[in-house]
Amino acid sequence: MKKNYDAQLAKFIRKRRGELSYAKFGKLCGLAPMTILRIEKGEHHLTLNKLETVTTKFKIKLRDIFPNEF
Repeated sequence: MKKNYDAQLAKFIRKRRGELSYAKFGKLCGLAPMTILRIEKGEHHLTLNKLETVTTKFKIKLRDIFPNEF
């Protein structure tokens, strides 16, 4: 069975962003606003380096984003 990590990441990003604008959220997590939008729409695949940036900025573990995997 193929796992959809992009969908899990998009769901996490949408939930974490909440009512914040893409620009404000981008500053918080270290991603460009357009990158965040494209992740949420399933049009962008995050590199491991960028994923590490997000987890570091939010002080979270990968299992917080992908709870069924770790």
